[in-house]
Amino acid sequence: QVYLVESGGGLVQAGGSLRLSCAASGRTNSLYTMAWFRQAPGKEREFVAAVSWTDSRTNYQDSVKGRFTISRDNAKNTVYLQMNSLKPEDTAVYYCAARQQWTYAVITTRASFESWGQGTQVTVSS
Repeated sequence: QVYLVESGGGLVQAGGSLRLSCAASGRTNSLYTMAWFRQAPGKEREFVAAVSWTDSRTNYQDSVKGRFTISRDNAKNTVYLQMNSLKPEDTAVYYCAARQQWTYAVITTRASFESWGQGTQVTVSS
């Protein structure tokens, strides 16, 4: 079992930046992919970004490409999401997720991730 704790959410004006962190504990030697998802009120939880734990390959949702950057620090068992040029439509609860099965592709489907954090609120005001 992998345990995930997110931090770094908050309130920011449109055009601003935030950095989210997700610290993993437990069976971290079995991590293969880490990802961020988000869920806005009344909407489905959607994929935002993912990173391979072994070779840093990444994958992004089209709407965040060029604005968000996912990165990892294996020594700290932490994944980050740097969010720049934030828009009101980025407002959501952001969740960290971990996948403990290897695949070559950087997985983006919600059902493929076994462990989830509790979420952190990001609110972007216009």
